[in-house]
Amino acid sequence: MSYFDAASAAPLHPVARQALMASLDEGWADPARLYKEGRRARLLLDAAREATAEAVGCRPDELVFTPSGTAAVHSGIAGALAGRRRTGHHLIVSAVEHSSVLHAAEVHRSGGGTVTEVPVDRTGAVHPSEFAGALRPDTALACLQSANHEVGTLQPVAEAAEACRAAGVPLLVDAAQSLGWGPVEGGWSLLAASAHKWGGPSGVGLLVVRKGVRFAPQGPRDERESGRAPGFENLPAIVAAAASLRAVRAEAAQEAARLRELTERIRARVPARVPEVEVVGDPERRLPGVVTFSCLYVDGETVLHELDRAGFSVSSGSSCTSSTLTPSHVLKAMGVLSEGNVRVSLPPGTDEEDVERFLDVLPGVVAGVREKLGAPVSRTETVAEGPDEALVVDALGRRCPIPVIELAKVIGDVPVGGLVRVLSDDEAARLDIPAWCEMRGQEYVGEQPADRGAAYTVRRLS
Repeated sequence: MSYFDAASAAPLHPVARQALMASLDEGWADPARLYKEGRRARLLLDAAREATAEAVGCRPDELVFTPSGTAAVHSGIAGALAGRRRTGHHLIVSAVEHSSVLHAAEVHRSGGGTVTEVPVDRTGAVHPSEFAGALRPDTALACLQSANHEVGTLQPVAEAAEACRAAGVPLLVDAAQSLGWGPVEGGWSLLAASAHKWGGPSGVGLLVVRKGVRFAPQGPRDERESGRAPGFENLPAIVAAAASLRAVRAEAAQEAARLRELTERIRARVPARVPEVEVVGDPERRLPGVVTFSCLYVDGETVLHELDRAGFSVSSGSSCTSSTLTPSHVLKAMGVLSEGNVRVSLPPGTDEEDVERFLDVLPGVVAGVREKLGAPVSRTETVAEGPDEALVVDALGRRCPIPVIELAKVIGDVPVGGLVRVLSDDEAARLDIPAWCEMRGQEYVGEQPADRGAAYTVRRLS
């Protein structure tokens, strides 16, 4: 089985396993106690904190360990907002932040705060000037990920941090995806990350709050971790997380170059071997091991199942793979095709042969799914003659790629300059029909309300 979903969770690094097993024997006692076993546990905790702080680029007393990366994000945002409540209640986030950030933003909004979501371009990156333009006198906190979890695009953190510093606003960076590859550049104020993203054990996050940042921990105070992460520390897991971070950093430069070559191979060969594919994300400023693409006319969930049957573990941002049946907020914000989306995120140590086998298997998988979906018979009719004469495709009640498949089937039935109007009540159609037009060189005219769902109008240009 080839595991290609390291952006969700990287396999446990051998060094982490060794450190975890050793610290189970040595680090089980309460590090707050003064007897011998407690002192031994305290030494392990302090050493892990110092090693992690060195990798992050901060002081040991600025870093605390949390039960998860999500907990670090939530406590970091809540504490920073509370610490600066006299300044105001305005929060800035990018439109492609991890759900943990967006959920915290929604809680802030529901409590009476205001939130600005900075848009991104088609590569998934914010523009530094737009991020700086969102800053206001009442801005209490700004949040920007270091790299996107779905498409791998690196964000301009240093430029955003400079703008925030000039405005006197702290910047919180979600560095979960990038920290294993290197420290986050720029004058950020707070940072959150999660050990299972770099090959450490799950259940360990970290939160860094720079000295001088106003911060008020929320919830009942605890004497542990500077009052910012209550509860008994999971010391064996913390030791393993620190050891694995040091290990992956030692291998990062060489492994990044190797994985970047493999993902470049995927980016180039997938659209050459599979028709009607859009490769998304920034082609240059991106994480070494992440590549994402979307295939027209396929069901993302079925593609994932078929790849799993073929021995490949990948993930997807397609609406068909989610419980809400709505497209990934990241792909939606980018304005790119969402259906048939596949994210390949290669863990360190991935064999070249596994990538070659994936490239050999993928075309047949996509072709098979397209054949299974077929082209369901749709009801079409021609509306009254006139300047707005259009071929109407009724795709109401049909999900995932079907509205786009129906559009592709009939576009050749209208003359150049003619219109096709697609009726759909699938949220994904709002994203995928314009994306299809851009891929196929057709004109997307716009969207109008319909009795059910919406009517999406396309003009044939070729």
